[in-house]
Amino acid sequence: MIKNKTKIILIIIFLVCLTNIYAQTTVPKFTFGMESSDNPQDFSITIKILLLMTILSLAPSILIMMTCFTRIIIVFHFLRNALATQTVPSNQILVGLALFITFFIMKPVINEVNTKSIQPYINNEITQEMAFKEFVTPIKTFMLNQTRESELQLFINLRNEGKPESPDKLTLSTIIPAFIISEIKTAFQIGFLLYLPMLLIDVAVASVLLSMGMMMLPPMMISMPMKILLFVLVDGWYLLVESLVKGFI
Repeated sequence: MIKNKTKIILIIIFLVCLTNIYAQTTVPKFTFGMESSDNPQDFSITIKILLLMTILSLAPSILIMMTCFTRIIIVFHFLRNALATQTVPSNQILVGLALFITFFIMKPVINEVNTKSIQPYINNEITQEMAFKEFVTPIKTFMLNQTRESELQLFINLRNEGKPESPDKLTLSTIIPAFIISEIKTAFQIGFLLYLPMLLIDVAVASVLLSMGMMMLPPMMISMPMKILLFVLVDGWYLLVESLVKGFI
């Protein structure tokens, strides 16, 4: 009984000490507000910061939609489904590999953008408008080289603006969706070609098991090791990555 009373007294003393410490502690206060300014440049700097934050938040989408990443990641997922390995390789591995291959393919474009746009603008050699134009031009050239005329013509017709005089007159709002559709179409064609040999193995294994009367044995259990063995023997990763990279270079 005495021990319990002692514990209660100690707890009360501890709480009182905490209350005194909290009462003497000052907590910083953060405030956000708007103030008037006679300098118009203050407003323009604020707008530029907001635009920069917006671009940084959209950077992953820009990376995915305006580069070769879309085709590569779709083909990798088709390959994994064709091999029936479920989550092997994992999504993180496939995305990481697709990103590094994307950087490898896009390196000439990145170097050109850095040489003609970013570095001259940092050194105050060109204006902001010229820097943006030099920044967009290599990317537009890359996307136009990979875009089919049918997809490009589709969005030109939907705008009802008539055929442009030259590809340089095309806007990004027309090129980007046409490029994305073209990349998805190409990725699906590659995925179909990847599925064909794997489908033949599935059909052959299912036919053999059915003829042997082994209907209770799942064909997938037999066909998956055979598909993996075939893919390894032909050095599938080498051939696939080589064909993907050469398709852009």
